Amino acid sequence: MSKQEKPDRTATVNSGKQDNQVTQDIGLSKDKPEKPDQNEAVNPGDKVDSTAQTIEEKAQQVAVDAPDITGDHVKVPTYFVVDEPDGEQKALHHVKDAEEISDVIRQARTDEEGNRTWR
Repeated sequence: MSKQEKPDRTATVNSGKQDNQVTQDIGLSKDKPEKPDQNEAVNPGDKVDSTAQTIEEKAQQVAVDAPDITGDHVKVPTYFVVDEPDGEQKALHHVKDAEEISDVIRQARTDEEGNRTWR
């Protein structure tokens, strides 16, 4: 065989006139794109709804409401509603605004009576 000839790489089961190429369905279809959307969230509660919603509507949304691996029931809100130092309320998304949620938790302190104070 010369260098320019390529060896036959198809599997041969018998010497009949049968097409002996191995094919495998890898799950591609018109309904499933070859490249998934990089911004698509696995958990529906992780998706940020682009439509305008009130803080009250956001406060009612639940991202996770299911048992975990230990069997304990876990309920995670999609938005955490926090009180700003100026008295306004703000809805923070549990994924998109996770860093800001952590900052709010670090800043929050309570006094002897259990009232929240800000530093």
